[in-house]
Amino acid sequence: MNVLATATRAAATSQSTGHFDVLIVGAGISGVGSAYHLTTQLPGTRFVVLESQESFGGTWLTHRYPGIRSDSDLHTFGYRFKPWTSAPIATADEIRAYMAEVIAENGLEQHIRYRHKISSASWSSATNLWTIEAVRTDTGEGLTFTANFLWMCQGYYRHSEGYTPQWKGMDSFKGRIVHPQRWPEDLHTEGKKVVVIGSGATAATLIPAIADKCGHVTMLQRSPTYFRTGRNAIELAETLRQLQISEEWIHEIVRRKILFDQDMFTRRSFTEPENVKQELLSGIRAALGPGSDAEIEKHFTPKYRPWRQRIAFVPDADLFEAVKRGKASVFTVEIARTTEKGILLKSGERLDADIIITATGFNLNVLGDIAFTIDGKALDFAETVTYRGMMFTGVPNMVWVFGYFRASWTLRTDLVADFVCRLLAHMKNRGANKVVPALRPEDHNMPLLSWIDPENFNPGYLMRDMHLLPRRGDKPEWQHSQDYWMEKDEFPAIDLDDPAFVYD
Repeated sequence: MNVLATATRAAATSQSTGHFDVLIVGAGISGVGSAYHLTTQLPGTRFVVLESQESFGGTWLTHRYPGIRSDSDLHTFGYRFKPWTSAPIATADEIRAYMAEVIAENGLEQHIRYRHKISSASWSSATNLWTIEAVRTDTGEGLTFTANFLWMCQGYYRHSEGYTPQWKGMDSFKGRIVHPQRWPEDLHTEGKKVVVIGSGATAATLIPAIADKCGHVTMLQRSPTYFRTGRNAIELAETLRQLQISEEWIHEIVRRKILFDQDMFTRRSFTEPENVKQELLSGIRAALGPGSDAEIEKHFTPKYRPWRQRIAFVPDADLFEAVKRGKASVFTVEIARTTEKGILLKSGERLDADIIITATGFNLNVLGDIAFTIDGKALDFAETVTYRGMMFTGVPNMVWVFGYFRASWTLRTDLVADFVCRLLAHMKNRGANKVVPALRPEDHNMPLLSWIDPENFNPGYLMRDMHLLPRRGDKPEWQHSQDYWMEKDEFPAIDLDDPAFVYD
């Protein structure tokens, strides 16, 4: 039985347009997980999931470039309620198969509608309802939904296009320029000279996947990135399986061990950054072998503190093995211009290329690029203040799932889902139709800052579009701490009768 196809097909003919208690935007890892929690924690809730793509999966459906895999372990990126039983770094197909099982096992397919692109969301205080306008992308049909509560699970980047910087002479290049987010089905790299621009998780995944087939592949980066290397296996999980421990127990034990280790590593990146830096570089040195110190210093030693940007895990050091075997090479230098035959570097060197792949990041998506209005007035999220990175001052009956940078995204999906289900139950008990976050009297003189401190975390996609995001305060309630190990205790303790929540 093809679980992926069945889940997609069943959802395509599910509920009709109408009114729902909750409308979930997106059927990616967050949307599917949130739907599960809604059915189990608040059974009987009328809800629908609207997804603009043709199937579920989000990132794992959008990205189809060779080798696409997770850069987080699936014991923590997987849901807390469903054990992950395979290697910790998984392919997109494996992740989607796992999600398909969640959908099928919990009857979620009846709630999901695909190819539903939302254009606008309007709140009316007269009715205490959201009105959502959507278009069926396969038929062009316009659809209208109303909902009491809006649960934004659409992710953080624009799925329709990735970020590609513009260089001089791009139009003169005779080969193909491709962004991995929109990988063409007819693109063949066999025997070709390929230049991959970028050095993040996408480049680290793509390069080893194509290295043995290309004539040669070059990673061209403006500056180095940190990587972690190791086996694509969890020794503790292997041992527990040998002892015939149940998968449910293994899942929970391994999750706790990984999270404990990640917490220690993250804290050490602040308290002893030089030691952490040398540990990361030692993994690369072990992969590249003796005599690689000069190469490591030039190409793999960032100038910033570890964890100011995301650290990608490289399973079995496959990226560095490709470099060691001479199938891949690395250049750390800025681009002067593209030419007919490739790229001219500011160093004066030339890189010949048949294909240029721009693994240069995302375009930030602020709440789905949906046109929001509150009582007829256009909503500018940059004028709001975030409540714990999931609600916004002045915006009623809405929660946004934005995950972690230094831990798996799904960990926050579970925490936010618990909060939403508790909030909805609390509203029902109070007889409230509306809840909106508001600054308390003691908060009005609070300094308002950017969504996240650039000294803490500063990837390019955030720095480019930080001005579009809500503001944060200097108190825990009014910021996204990015600290799972704090939030796992703080979220269950949130006082829903705190004056920060205004009910009606």
